[in-house]
Amino acid sequence: MPAITGQELKGHLAAGKFASFYLLYGEEKLLVKRAARRLIDKAGENFPEFNRNEFSNEADMERIAGAVEALPFMAERKCVAVADYNIEEKPQAELDKLYDLLGDLPESATLVFFYPTLEIEGQKSAKWKKFRERAGKTGCIVEFSRMEPSELRKTLFRQGEKLGCPLSRGAADRLLEYLGSDLRLLLGETEKLCAYAQGMGAAEVTPAMVEELTPKSTETTVFMMVNALVAGNYEKAYRLLDALFYRGEEPIAILGAMSASYIDMYRVRAALESGLTSAAPAEYAQDYKNRAFRLRNAERNSKGIPSAALKNCLDLLLEADLALKGSRLDPRLVLEGLVAKLLLSGQGGEKR
Repeated sequence: MPAITGQELKGHLAAGKFASFYLLYGEEKLLVKRAARRLIDKAGENFPEFNRNEFSNEADMERIAGAVEALPFMAERKCVAVADYNIEEKPQAELDKLYDLLGDLPESATLVFFYPTLEIEGQKSAKWKKFRERAGKTGCIVEFSRMEPSELRKTLFRQGEKLGCPLSRGAADRLLEYLGSDLRLLLGETEKLCAYAQGMGAAEVTPAMVEELTPKSTETTVFMMVNALVAGNYEKAYRLLDALFYRGEEPIAILGAMSASYIDMYRVRAALESGLTSAAPAEYAQDYKNRAFRLRNAERNSKGIPSAALKNCLDLLLEADLALKGSRLDPRLVLEGLVAKLLLSGQGGEKR
């Protein structure tokens, strides 16, 4: 069967007509968990204590196959679910049993493999490739990708209304800016903000509340620091760097996020100078999937910075990376020196 969407899976549940096998995975783990839970509960809803079997990665295929092949108790169907089954680490004998099972699934059972924590999206080994191919031939594959910003915004609005405290458009936008596209984080933060707003007697969650209460991720804080750097605001840049060290962030992670911002600017500049739009890098770099805001931010930040200065900034970042990894210099001194050099370079100084 071809891959199906999450909406089509809901149709299966509503109609009560199930495939013999489902593979559920994707970047958005919260949606994977929710969809798997609904599928497992619905496919094994009659006498669940007998007709619903759930296994973890540690279960051997003999037990899983036994559960699938056992007849349901006073029901037409039973459901067997396996969470985070790691194909890569299984011996070939176990995989042979799995593929024998997939080749002869009984009509009285629905087998669900789902991945609520294990990342399999980028797996390219022969074992994973064969598993996905067999899954597609046997049943339905459902991938839950990160939601687009517009979808996430609607979800946050619905969550706020459900909690009795709507979010303003500005508050939702700021949450997306600070927390990215992780739905679990966004919903958890929305719940916290709604509770705060209600406790304060406010009618809605405002951008000011998000600014005050929502912790910024390392990536977000570094983006803000780079924004300050290219604007020549050294006080804000050093204040944000100090905040990162105060929170105990790893220096190499800080440098990695800084490098990503400058690479974004360089890619956008190269695209524009080639007669393309600032969105062109998204066509060949997977970094920007559902994260087009990075390119818009890069286009805005790179205005007024000469191409030669951007190249120089990349050299400075590489130099700092080598210093962090190959010298005994204090990491804080390395990054503080880097900030000073980037400030000078962005303003036309510190040529190399």
